Amino acid sequence: MAADFGGEDVVAPQALDRSGQERLRQIVARIERLEEEKAGLAADIKDVYAEAKGAGYDTKVLRKVISLRKQDRRTRAEMEQVIDLYMAALGET
Repeated sequence: MAADFGGEDVVAPQALDRSGQERLRQIVARIERLEEEKAGLAADIKDVYAEAKGAGYDTKVLRKVISLRKQDRRTRAEMEQVIDLYMAALGET
């Protein structure tokens, strides 16, 4: 039996057979392991930013650089053009 939660079909607990229950346990265990790994990686990233700060780098700017490098070059260029346009319209250039 499936329940409807916000347009999403969800299997009701009483409808899970043994294999469904085991699959659910495996999924939950994987998610929990990944969450632990994510927390560990977040701590590692925090340590690297602290190292960068200790070396005299501006971590706010470093975060922005990393954010920009994630973007497609064309998308980034278009965004920069719009920022320039808005800043000029505000008399900030």
